[in-house]
Amino acid sequence: MLVVGITGGIGSGKSAVTDYLETLGITVVDADKVARVVVEPGTSGLAAITEHFGMDVLLANGGLDRAALRKIVFDNHNERKVLEEITHPRIRDEIIRQLSEASSPYVVLSSPLLLESGQNTLADYVVVVDVPEEVQLKRTMARDDNSEALVKQIMAAQLDRQTRLSRADASIMNDTSLEELYERVEALHEDLLLKATTSD
Repeated sequence: MLVVGITGGIGSGKSAVTDYLETLGITVVDADKVARVVVEPGTSGLAAITEHFGMDVLLANGGLDRAALRKIVFDNHNERKVLEEITHPRIRDEIIRQLSEASSPYVVLSSPLLLESGQNTLADYVVVVDVPEEVQLKRTMARDDNSEALVKQIMAAQLDRQTRLSRADASIMNDTSLEELYERVEALHEDLLLKATTSD
């Protein structure tokens, strides 16, 4: 089974690409969703987080207060490292489990930190959804109602555009309309179907 890693910086439109691939019948394993699953109430992931960060990172219903935790780790590199040591191995194991259950012609691993986290080692082929940085900034501010400073901070924590592109097997530009993006995704899909049949 061909595993295609799809990544892109915040606001690049990675989800628009993977959502469309799902409509074409392709299984998408979403690392962001997996990251939520491994810290749900009752998991060893959440237990390890509260053991280190304390009960202040929990919501009243026992779920993880992501905003409170984000504030702690964004301001402190060492704390971010601790969080990654707790979550990354659990995320990787769950991704591997979900990839192994896929039954579409190829399977997509969608991850914003595919290259940063080493998850690209789980993929046979890496596609970057690319967008100019000023578009990235504008889109993310509009979508998440975040300040320019916060969006720039998030962007700075991710790989820069050139490095990301240099490590990709293919890229898909998303700087125009959704219609044009879908046309590019369909071309990519045809290419990946071909790769999937020749990689068996």
